[in-house]
Amino acid sequence: MRRREFVALLGGAAAIWPLRTQAQRPTKPARLGFLGATFATNWSSRLESFRSGLRDFGYVEGRNVFIDYRWANENYDRLPDLAGELVRLNLDIILTYGTPATLATRRATTDIPIVFVYSGDAVAAGLVAALNQPGANVTGSTYFLPQLMAKRLELLRETIPNLKRAAVLVKPDNPLFKSTLPVLESAAGSLGVELQQFHVTNANELESAFSSMEKSQIGGVVVQEDAVFLSHVNAVASLALRHSLPLVGSSEFAAAGGLLGYGVDFLEMCRHAAVFVDKILKGTKPSDIPVEQASKFETVLNRKVANSIGVSVPTSILLRADRVIE
Repeated sequence: MRRREFVALLGGAAAIWPLRTQAQRPTKPARLGFLGATFATNWSSRLESFRSGLRDFGYVEGRNVFIDYRWANENYDRLPDLAGELVRLNLDIILTYGTPATLATRRATTDIPIVFVYSGDAVAAGLVAALNQPGANVTGSTYFLPQLMAKRLELLRETIPNLKRAAVLVKPDNPLFKSTLPVLESAAGSLGVELQQFHVTNANELESAFSSMEKSQIGGVVVQEDAVFLSHVNAVASLALRHSLPLVGSSEFAAAGGLLGYGVDFLEMCRHAAVFVDKILKGTKPSDIPVEQASKFETVLNRKVANSIGVSVPTSILLRADRVIE
């Protein structure tokens, strides 16, 4: 079952991503940096999407564009040093993703252009001054994660009408949680759901967190887009299934064995990062490139998981789903 929805947040303010063109490319090979918060292996499919976007503009890695990679391997404390290493290479552009890595790079340089592949809330996180006028040397793509998280909880509550207590996985060293949690707690209050935080600093603590949820009689789990959670999507979904906990996160979580998915298309956002790279390499300043807002959101239902954990899915959710995993 498929049905595509195009959701415009905040009164239809979402920007439409520009069409790619084959304009004249710079003749000098470009040198890019890429700062990742997790492991390179966990980002392989997204990197390939980015490289595909580069090829749309005629940039081929190893031929006319060279990329220096640095990976924090889920240790966010390493991000400032790794950002500093990239800055010292005197690159044309540094690419990042997520709030921690982008903030670390922004603090490391005010001169080298920075493109964040995606950010949950670029303004609230302090990455840019405003969407239309980002200012300084930073631009990229964003989406309204706090509102998206509230929507996930609403979907979970609609699917499980008797939901009384829900868990939210929190990585305390991700500053974006500070803006996300108040919105999520407000939504929980209006839905009559008690929200309980479970802190996870690394993947080794996931199993303990889910065991604690079961002991706390949690009725469902909401997952935010922290890089560590996304890198271990299979482990998170498997733990939820093992403990018979309905879980909602991005679409990747539903595909991996969670009950519901609602979110943006990360692969497309990675591909689209090449648009910003091309503009900057052709001479446009990052401060003159508005931050773009994702406008395409997908709802995914894993009915196989629903049957496995004994959840009777309402017709309203079935009709709303863009994709149903049988």
